[in-house]
Amino acid sequence: MKYYAIIVAGGKGNRMNLAVAKQFLELDGKPILMHTLEAFHQCVLNPEIILVLNIHQHLFWEELCTKHDFKIPHQVIKGGQERFNSVKNGLKVIRGKAIVAIHDAVRPLITAEVILQSYQMAAEKGNAITAIQPVDSVRIKREGQDSEALNRDELYLIQTPQTFQTEQLKKAYLQPYRNEFTDDASVVERAGFSIHLLQGERDNIKITYTQDLELASFLLKKKGS
Repeated sequence: MKYYAIIVAGGKGNRMNLAVAKQFLELDGKPILMHTLEAFHQCVLNPEIILVLNIHQHLFWEELCTKHDFKIPHQVIKGGQERFNSVKNGLKVIRGKAIVAIHDAVRPLITAEVILQSYQMAAEKGNAITAIQPVDSVRIKREGQDSEALNRDELYLIQTPQTFQTEQLKKAYLQPYRNEFTDDASVVERAGFSIHLLQGERDNIKITYTQDLELASFLLKKKGS
């Protein structure tokens, strides 16, 4: 069986109000994106890494790889207007039966252990979606000012990687784009497949705001100590 990782790096860093896309921000001496690729390179299954990147950022990425002497093998392909289109572009270079993990570039603290577990579950069940349960109380807002408490034991916060057999992914991505496609699981579910959850990790944070970068640096130092 062949294994692939599609790393989706289309973010522009709008929520951080930065000129540099957040995947290129430095985390403990090197770009966030390099930490992410290293995690997949460390997986014992040795997945082939496909980096989906805005075409206008390809040269900048090459320059960063030279600057940091970054030599982990990976293929860089053109990103799309939406995340949906970027993943679809990544799938075009995959031939035959395989297991494909799709991961956010700005989740650099994912561990090789969870990556391995996601490949193993997807091989057995068709897909594996990493998720954690909320620790806070949660409510849903109704009409007007009304809100209603929900049972947090029945809720999951979805992370990446989201890992699938290619048969599911390629069928799912034949669908036209819909606004409710917020992640790959929603695309695959819409195509008629059941979704299977895998226990994720609380440290597997998505870097969206400046304070997330500070937290990631702390967690990285803690992991290395």
